[in-house]
Amino acid sequence: MAIAMADVLQPGPMTLEQWADMDDDEPGELVDGLLVEEEVPTNLHELIVSWVSYALMTWAKERGGRVFGSDHKLGVSARSGRKPDVTVYAPRTRMNWQASLSRIPPLLVVEVISRRARDVRRDRAEKLSDYARFGVRWYWLVDPEARLLEVLELGADGRYTIAMQASSERVSVPGCERLELELADLWKTVDEAMAEEDEEDEEESVESGEG
Repeated sequence: MAIAMADVLQPGPMTLEQWADMDDDEPGELVDGLLVEEEVPTNLHELIVSWVSYALMTWAKERGGRVFGSDHKLGVSARSGRKPDVTVYAPRTRMNWQASLSRIPPLLVVEVISRRARDVRRDRAEKLSDYARFGVRWYWLVDPEARLLEVLELGADGRYTIAMQASSERVSVPGCERLELELADLWKTVDEAMAEEDEEDEEESVESGEG
């Protein structure tokens, strides 16, 4: 995988163990032994992540599953590590609770796509390839620009195929028995947040004009 030098955060190679032991507030993912830039999330990005996390946590809690946030580290190969926006483990998955990363493929991971072309390529190509090799059964992509949820399923050939694409309807999610998502509510949450921002901008503009 080609890595642009501008993306590299630290010169020289790093082991998976060294990356795992980094403090949570130190940014970066490990790609082919190099610490590289990770996505810098916006407040809107984190709002969407919280909405998805809440839905998955409510569903998983009733079944004994586990849900982790964006600081959870996955050792996806011997020299690469990723930090999905949301990670869900199936019930009865045996976790090492003292470890600083997981080498166990989760049931599913979620990435919320940001606007930057670099981040889109990372989520739709680079991470897709990493998660497939690692054996993640389900890969969700949430695209706020397109108002789209894509659920990808890992096949026996080691490749992802689209299991579901949904926009604004209430959907039953494949791979998650009895999980239903009200996508209209998700986009309403986004619209309300953006409307608040527009109102603040208008207020600032009026105050500036009065001055």
